[in-house]
Amino acid sequence: MTEPAGIDEKTTQEERRPTALEQMGGVSGLIYSSVPIAVFIVCNALFGLQAGIWSALGSAVVILVVRLVRKEPVQPAISGLFGVAIAAFIAYRTGSAKGFFLFGIWTSLVYGSVFVLSILVRWPLVGVIWNAVNGTGTDWRRDKPSRLGYDLATLALAAVFAARFVVQRWLYDSDHTGWLAFAKIAMGYPLYALALLVVVWAVRRSDKRLKTLREARAAEEADTEAALRLKYDRRPNEA
Repeated sequence: MTEPAGIDEKTTQEERRPTALEQMGGVSGLIYSSVPIAVFIVCNALFGLQAGIWSALGSAVVILVVRLVRKEPVQPAISGLFGVAIAAFIAYRTGSAKGFFLFGIWTSLVYGSVFVLSILVRWPLVGVIWNAVNGTGTDWRRDKPSRLGYDLATLALAAVFAARFVVQRWLYDSDHTGWLAFAKIAMGYPLYALALLVVVWAVRRSDKRLKTLREARAAEEADTEAALRLKYDRRPNEA
């Protein structure tokens, strides 16, 4: 009696998917993402640009090692290390501390433009990505309320990228490096969390609608099949 329960429990654990927060690195990821930026600003102010660059790179590597040792998801750390490496290279080439933030500024513009474009071509990226990952096909595009929800979710993410670009670009042009670092941290995960609320709403709304539509379609097909079977079953009796 206990064996099936154990198997069911194991199956449930294996089928459990990580939450969106876990995929972004969990609560620790919110902290880790800001460490290289803070280290860069402090070391640059105290010891100069070169020290700031190498310290930021070193902190990103340490974060990756810590995640490996603690067996935490390493994808956010690898992405973070890659981003810090590019930012550090740009700062080194420009010879300016604010160059450390230039890659992120223009990346926000590119991402925001792609998200807006996906809405204009009627393939909102949130819907495309979510349903592709879950293998649920493209039924959501034929349901107008579902597509509208995904449009709003995609627009919310586009607004996040647009806000980051506008604010950080202004701070960059104004040479407010300290505030630029603050804006990069404050407009990172906190803004994503707000947009994620819209994403979760759109996903749940669409999944619920599609499930209802599939059940209604299945019931209609079952009724049609039953009616046809009854019709053919009556023919011999009528003859």
